[in-house]
Amino acid sequence: MRWSKLFIPTLRENPAEAEVVSHQLLLRAGYIRQLSAGLYNYLFLAQRSLNKVIGIVREEMDAIGGQEMLLAALHPAEIWQESGRWDVMGQNMFRLKDRFDRDLCLGMTHEEVMTFIARGELRSYKQLPQLWYQIQTKFRDEPRPKSGLLRVRQFLMKDSYSFDMDAAGLDLAYQNHYDAYCRIFSRAGLQYLAVEAHSGAMGGSQSHEFMVASEAGEDFVAVSADGSYQANLEKAVSRPTLPLAPDPEGDRAPEKFPTPGRKTIAEVAAFTGLPETAQIKSLVMVADGKPVLVLLRGDHQLSETKLVTVLGAADVRPAHPAEIREWFGADAGSLGPVGITNMPVLADLALRGRRNMICGANEDDYHLRHVTPEEDFACAFADLRQVAAGDWCLDSDQPLEIRKTIEIGHIFKLGYKYSESMGLRVLNAEGHEVTPIMGSYGIGIERVLSAAVEQHHDKDGMMLPPSIAPFEVVVTPVNAAEPAQLSAAEAIYRRCRELGLDALLDDRDERPGVKFKDADLIGIPYRVTVGKKLPQGMVEVTERRTRQSVDVLVADAAAHVRGRIHG
Repeated sequence: MRWSKLFIPTLRENPAEAEVVSHQLLLRAGYIRQLSAGLYNYLFLAQRSLNKVIGIVREEMDAIGGQEMLLAALHPAEIWQESGRWDVMGQNMFRLKDRFDRDLCLGMTHEEVMTFIARGELRSYKQLPQLWYQIQTKFRDEPRPKSGLLRVRQFLMKDSYSFDMDAAGLDLAYQNHYDAYCRIFSRAGLQYLAVEAHSGAMGGSQSHEFMVASEAGEDFVAVSADGSYQANLEKAVSRPTLPLAPDPEGDRAPEKFPTPGRKTIAEVAAFTGLPETAQIKSLVMVADGKPVLVLLRGDHQLSETKLVTVLGAADVRPAHPAEIREWFGADAGSLGPVGITNMPVLADLALRGRRNMICGANEDDYHLRHVTPEEDFACAFADLRQVAAGDWCLDSDQPLEIRKTIEIGHIFKLGYKYSESMGLRVLNAEGHEVTPIMGSYGIGIERVLSAAVEQHHDKDGMMLPPSIAPFEVVVTPVNAAEPAQLSAAEAIYRRCRELGLDALLDDRDERPGVKFKDADLIGIPYRVTVGKKLPQGMVEVTERRTRQSVDVLVADAAAHVRGRIHG
């Protein structure tokens, strides 16, 4: 292709609305243009890169026996009601009515539709296992779209679904997907983590997320120093750091003392001269309409995901101030578990074995000292806290660090959540009806491109891996108006094409600096420059990522680039 004929609307400055690097560069390089909040048009360069990502995904999915389909994006409410997710998805789901006042939605994901197809077509164990996938547009009514293609309302996803007769079959399908995802992300040039994850609204017994470390991300991952433990912060477990001071010894009775105007953990710590680790933090939560008191060490934070899992509740929220006053007779900041009998009390495991701590007295401006869990109040213990940097791995002496990440893929063992609720049955070898077991596996196509930009860029633009760059090589005559240069550049370009390289000829009547800057900005991995060394039969080949250049013979330029890319 010739650059002079293409639509590549580059910008010299970062758009004011773009905050993260991938958003800035994809706009500046002419890959995307915004239509509305969370809605983007993919221009020529973006479409080429996204198609290459899709090509990698399709090859690896086909290699593990995936059968590609394309399902409806507009769904009747009934199938979501069958699975029980019509209400669970809440405002994140785009909902609409047709002319007959029937409820519909735009598909966020396709577990229900795939199960609907399986229910209508699968009859016997002889038809299993099945592995179906699609690459489809999905919709999410994101309340705060931001960060370019990382948080949007319309997006491309590869989603696949496995149907097996038993757990052993699901284990195999899950492992095949895990391995395929590793190959996909490696081929896309990404440095990634595969971490244990929480299944959330998808349900199921096990899941892994594939994450790319980036300050543009909104997920957090706990990683041990040696990399042996990796988990999403929602799922992560650890041994907490020790309290900053030992607990006072002895069997002391709770003692009320005044703390005028001191409401926060930090304020009480400063007032008493004791560290935050000596305090019990009391949080009032409401689970499915019923109150529960949650206790943490003063310096720890609650993991609402863990709490939801422990409670098995569909809806969990913090209590309102009026509710707290009604139940405790005091405001938040003066609350504690002593004397509480009107609600269950859940304590984090870090409080087990602690003695003589400080907590609220359930009276404004007063606290209690010398409070001991299980002696001065009854409670149930569970892992409720969010892992913090500096904690220790459960099974080793490795410290944990917290990394900010972008999620690019997620795999789930769904179990029987959808097949059971939607009535999917097949006959086994004995002629008895059984329920197939399912898995679900997703990849965010745009997120792969955005994550690659976040990982591979410099001050001049993108440095995309050849596998997903819109072009692998650009051939640039310094002066396209000079017949010898243009002729040599066209010959190199044709030879690149013959060798299977995805090549671009920059035949524009522009200054060399403009051409070089544009090529750097849009992230083409290699540039062949035809210029002043042409009379000696030489051209310059430059690698975008390393900035290293080498002079090669005109006749060898295309083969040299191909060797660098394909080995």
